[in-house]
Amino acid sequence: MEKLVIEGGKPLSGTIRIHGAKNAALPIMAAALLAEGRHTIGNVPDLLDIHVMLDILRELGCKADLSGDTVTVDTTSVSSSHIPEDLMRQMRSSVFLMGPLLARFGKVQLYQPGGCAIGERKINLHLQGLQALGAVVEETGSTIVCWANRLTGADVVLDFPSVGATENIMMAAVKAEGTTTIYNAAREPEIVDLQNFLIAMGARIIGAGTDTITIEGVSELQPCEYRVIPDRIVTGTFMVAAAATRGSVTLEKVNPAHLTSVTHVLKRAGVQIAVDGDIIHVSCHSRPKSLDRVVTAPHPGFPTDLQSQIMVFLSLADGVSVIKETIFEGRFKHVDELSRMGADIRVDLSSALVRGVPRLYGATVEATDLRAGAALVIAGLAARGTTVVEQVHHIDRGYDRIEAMLSSLGARISRESASYTRKTLLS
Repeated sequence: MEKLVIEGGKPLSGTIRIHGAKNAALPIMAAALLAEGRHTIGNVPDLLDIHVMLDILRELGCKADLSGDTVTVDTTSVSSSHIPEDLMRQMRSSVFLMGPLLARFGKVQLYQPGGCAIGERKINLHLQGLQALGAVVEETGSTIVCWANRLTGADVVLDFPSVGATENIMMAAVKAEGTTTIYNAAREPEIVDLQNFLIAMGARIIGAGTDTITIEGVSELQPCEYRVIPDRIVTGTFMVAAAATRGSVTLEKVNPAHLTSVTHVLKRAGVQIAVDGDIIHVSCHSRPKSLDRVVTAPHPGFPTDLQSQIMVFLSLADGVSVIKETIFEGRFKHVDELSRMGADIRVDLSSALVRGVPRLYGATVEATDLRAGAALVIAGLAARGTTVVEQVHHIDRGYDRIEAMLSSLGARISRESASYTRKTLLS
């Protein structure tokens, strides 16, 4: 196992280019299965989850590789619609393969997916959506088998605007007979990116980015070349890191329109933000102001994937802030670790009361999930003394060599082998 060692107290400064979005690349890679041939997907980050998806595609019979930031997937020789259980348990996003495999082969066998332990994440909305299109679903223990002689367009009403369910239904519906309309669809930018990829393959879809998506099924799709959008969560993480360290950072190759809620929250706290095309400049040279209420919500609301990061920032603010988590009930596991660093946070069910402190102190802490790990790195950057972040593999699922990215901004951070006894380090 590896650890990140951070010498805190140095403001971040400089310019960094943001890599492609993991949460857009993964469903797009899965969607490549819908068309026989060779697909080229650019701006793909080099992450653990990407490599797991590549391994799954290879197990299904694809030729799949990552070179630089480009993934090539040749689906010509796909020979299986059975997703291996060991690979599914490594990554929740493996569930995206259900829709395209069902649409292309009429059958898929899979297992309950894995991923970060951040609360209940049932896939019932995925299954209900596929059943509405005519699929038969059989569950035995952790095994799920779906099959359909043909898929037929239908109206699908989601009880919750689930990103994954919206995307899975879209991918199945593009080859269904007739028209499918998804109501209460998720509106995230990654769904718009998937729609654009499917259109490039020859699909007929409108409405992504709104709560109603309409898909007119086609009989055949073609392979294509495509480029993934920038990662809005990585962008937001670095925006918060710049502010928390009272630094000045320029972020390039981003989409500011994807981050309006994040920009709004940071500006309310006193952070200076300037936007110029695909560039965002963030600076904060004084103690931030507390915020009376930050509520996570489906897009375009404040992202749950940035809740832990903003909590670190507000733990250093002047005053008391309240954060309410409405998406995942298990997303406050980082609070105990932040408390080890001197943060004053009290959790009551789905809300956290954050009383700002003048400073945090270095400690040995553990990343319990992907975004909690990113938050602890930010805390270490802002803290006085040395911070050691364990369980770095969680962070590697969503950030392409985070230590290199931060080092380019002047951070004192290194990756080392984690062969030591857990202890608190105070300066």
